[in-house]
Amino acid sequence: MSQPLSEHRHISFTAHYTGYIWFQMGISHPVFATSKGKFLAKLVHPLESWAEKYVGGSMRTTLKERHTIIDQQLTELIARNPRTQVLEIACGLSPRSWSFRQKYPELNYRELDLPDMAKVKTAALQQLDQQAPEVLSADIFSEEFAQIFQHFDPQQPLVIISEGLINYFDKPMLSKLLHGIYQYGQHFQELHYLSDIYPEPVKNKLASFMWTSSKLLKVMSRSAFSFHFQSPGEVRDFVKASGFERVDILQPQHYFHTPDLPAPEEHLGDIVWVLHACHKQPSA
Repeated sequence: MSQPLSEHRHISFTAHYTGYIWFQMGISHPVFATSKGKFLAKLVHPLESWAEKYVGGSMRTTLKERHTIIDQQLTELIARNPRTQVLEIACGLSPRSWSFRQKYPELNYRELDLPDMAKVKTAALQQLDQQAPEVLSADIFSEEFAQIFQHFDPQQPLVIISEGLINYFDKPMLSKLLHGIYQYGQHFQELHYLSDIYPEPVKNKLASFMWTSSKLLKVMSRSAFSFHFQSPGEVRDFVKASGFERVDILQPQHYFHTPDLPAPEEHLGDIVWVLHACHKQPSA
């Protein structure tokens, strides 16, 4: 029996764009670069180039920032415990599972997406490795999501990753997702959630333009795309309300340039942040 169509299925077109941009940047593989992605990248290239010249950043530069930070955070977690497991939800055409399996062949890394994208991604992965596991499919807002966690050993750490996802949901839906991740993952030795998040562009030169662009993306993706938070503290409080004990907000300006200084509480003006939420079982 086929799964019912998800109301969030229209978000998937952005996966083609991001997949192609990562390929252009040299951090992906040609199998993850689709013709649809190439078309979208070509379409917005003039606007992206203009933003990089006159604003100092664009959507494609934020894609590299968020991807790099998440990769580095995941690498650190695996270095601490080589038996760390990974579930990437709404994986799209991200090269992360492929690249991390190259580095860590024993890594239990599973991916999850809507049925159509899951088929596309599975076919791409199996071009590179016939033994690559099938991309899982489930509605992350239903009880189906709980079954996905059965693919992992609760006696070992589990890292949940999402990228380019959570701003497509309104705050009640985002809260439901966070509660689901915590509810189904809280019994693992350690539970980590890594995700990018786009704050309100209150300190950006083109704040009004970005708000207008977000409304266009909201229409194109038929979603509730929006910016929900203005400060790291607001994000931290919202995520902690789901049950996570610790939430770090990583802002690129601080993360890449002054990492030895305490993390700032003010919005530094970056277009994208990365959140790292954590829950650990008490020591025996």
